[in-house]
Amino acid sequence: MSTANNPLIIALDVDSAEEALRLINKIGPAADFYKVGMELYAAAGMSLVKQIAASGRKVFLDLKLYDIGETVKRATRQICAGVSPTFLTVHGSRSVMKAAVEGRGDSATKLLAVTVLTSFDQEDLADLGYPSSIADLVALRVKKARESGMDGIVCSPLEVVRVRTLAGPEMKLVIPGVRSAGVDKGDQKRVATPAEALRDGADYLVIGRQVTRAADPRGACEEILAEVAAPLSA
Repeated sequence: MSTANNPLIIALDVDSAEEALRLINKIGPAADFYKVGMELYAAAGMSLVKQIAASGRKVFLDLKLYDIGETVKRATRQICAGVSPTFLTVHGSRSVMKAAVEGRGDSATKLLAVTVLTSFDQEDLADLGYPSSIADLVALRVKKARESGMDGIVCSPLEVVRVRTLAGPEMKLVIPGVRSAGVDKGDQKRVATPAEALRDGADYLVIGRQVTRAADPRGACEEILAEVAAPLSA
C-alpha cells in the first residue's frame, strides 16, 4: 500500500515530545499521519505539532474544542495560523462547529466534528441526560456538521455505514475504536476491525496501543496495512 493510500493515523498517546519523536522514528515509512491529543499537547504544545509537520508528516490535532463560540473561533484561528494541522477536532455542537469554521478562515486545515466518544455506550449517554439512542444522536450531529460546513466526522466504526450515507461521499470519516481481531479493546466499547471499518466507508483509522505499545511499532503498522490490503484487493 503506497503512502498516499495509507489510511492509518497513529495516536501519539505518550507524555513527552521525546517519546513521541522516538516512536515516529521507530515507525518510519510505515505511517505518515500522527494524532496529537490532549495529553501530549498539554506536555509539548504547539512546538511539537510544528516539528512533526516540518518533517513532512501530517498531524491530526485532536483537541475536541468545546467552549463558547467566540473562544472556539479565536482558538481555531490561533491554531490554524500557527501550524495549520491537517485535521482539527471540535465538539459536534452546531454553535461550536460554526465558530470553528469561521475561525479557520482560508486555512487548509480540515475541521472534524466529534459525534459520540467510542468509549461511551448507551448507559453512559443516559448518565449524561440524553434521552436519544447513540445512533440517533450521531445522526443528528452528522446533519448539523454538514449544515455548519464541517469537512469530516469522527465516529465509532459501528456507525460508519449510516454516517457515510448521511454525510455523503465528500466528508472525511475518521474512525477511532479500531482493533485487529484478538487485540484487547482497552477502554473502547464500540469497536470493529480495520478491514471492517474501511469496507464500511471509513477514510482514516486511528490506531493507538496496538502500534504504540508493540515491541516493533513499524512491524505492527505493516501488519495492519497487510490486513486491510487483502480484502481491498480481493
